[in-house]
Amino acid sequence: MTPKELSSYIKSEALRLGFAVCGIAKAEAVAPEDSSFTESWVAEGKNGQMSYLERNTEKRNNPKLLVPGCNSIVCVALNYNPKAYDENKLHLSRYAQGEDYHKVVKDKLYMLMRKINEIKPVKGRAFCDSAPLLERYWAQKAGLGWIGKNHQLIIPNAGTYFFLGELLIDAVTEYDNPYIENHCGHCEACIDNCPTLALGRNGFDARRCLAYLTIEHREELPEGIGEKMGKCFYGCDRCQTACPHNRFAKPTETIQFTPKQTLLAMNDKDWTILTREQYDNIFANSAVDYCGYEQLKRNIKAIIKK
Repeated sequence: MTPKELSSYIKSEALRLGFAVCGIAKAEAVAPEDSSFTESWVAEGKNGQMSYLERNTEKRNNPKLLVPGCNSIVCVALNYNPKAYDENKLHLSRYAQGEDYHKVVKDKLYMLMRKINEIKPVKGRAFCDSAPLLERYWAQKAGLGWIGKNHQLIIPNAGTYFFLGELLIDAVTEYDNPYIENHCGHCEACIDNCPTLALGRNGFDARRCLAYLTIEHREELPEGIGEKMGKCFYGCDRCQTACPHNRFAKPTETIQFTPKQTLLAMNDKDWTILTREQYDNIFANSAVDYCGYEQLKRNIKAIIKK
């Protein structure tokens, strides 16, 4: 099987498994200007309490150190946009309304790995927001889309509501051309709609971001932050809902990302009196468990007090 034939097979199987797009980049060191930008961003402390971004710098800058022997980075995107979504009541960010995306995406990637091994023995590893890997960088290198001013990967004619995943494999494949166009143009809707000015014309400061504050920040929330949160107590979607490219967004067909009925049935009062038992029931097998019950209550309380 030629590298071209292998690439074609991988992409067709990825689409069959439900991924929206698939592209393949050559595994090599990250471009110096991109690695130095990330290192400077961390050095300035803009990563906040996300100390994991300060570790494994060499692996982050070179996937061949992360997965020795890898030659190809298979990049995929899986739509998570929920069909049922009401932002007029207390709610979570769209990405967190279904099952834990780490497991859902990686399960599909392992299925893709098995399909590849049916026609060609390969070795490698699967990742989804679970390793020192510049996911959006590699997705752009693999031709999936461009990184917008909202710092999200924007897929042409599809938008931003996607989880990214990668297979780092030892096989040599035909590689896609990087996506070099940027269709943000003069639009700054995401910047204008960021309630905390985390997004700015001079870059992104995670310490101001509501998604960071409600999920990663483990201490008390800054004074007055509840006024900025609106009705969303876990994460923040405003830089995405403001993006005109999300007019192309479609609801997900991945059944695991369908919100539970117990979640959809919750109203504002229910959230204010959320018990640990309810929390455990609603968020079993959910990425929200990363936050924890007490922190979720902290977030809800901040909105109620505003």
